[in-house]
Amino acid sequence: MKKFCCALIALLPLAAFAYPIEVEKQFNGAEVSVTTQEIDHNMGAVLLYNYGESEAECKAVFRNGPEAPRTRKVLLAPGQNSNLTVKFARSIIKLRVQLTCGLQ
Repeated sequence: MKKFCCALIALLPLAAFAYPIEVEKQFNGAEVSVTTQEIDHNMGAVLLYNYGESEAECKAVFRNGPEAPRTRKVLLAPGQNSNLTVKFARSIIKLRVQLTCGLQ
């Protein structure tokens, strides 16, 4: 029984640190796909892929509770993908992303 308890306690740091990610999207004619990613307890990302035929300019505003929002911008050529990552000082409980894309 002691060995079982020790093994269980040893596995606790390996537990998933999943947090919910909400994405509010506004594409304005751009053909972009969005995938969210949990990187660490205080880091998150969105993967953007432009499957349209023209350049798309995207801006993502990341919000984590009381911390100041972080803004990331990218210009995506047709067929190009890009990661927009953010790191906060505190652990993320719920990450909110406001994504706005438009044709260039």
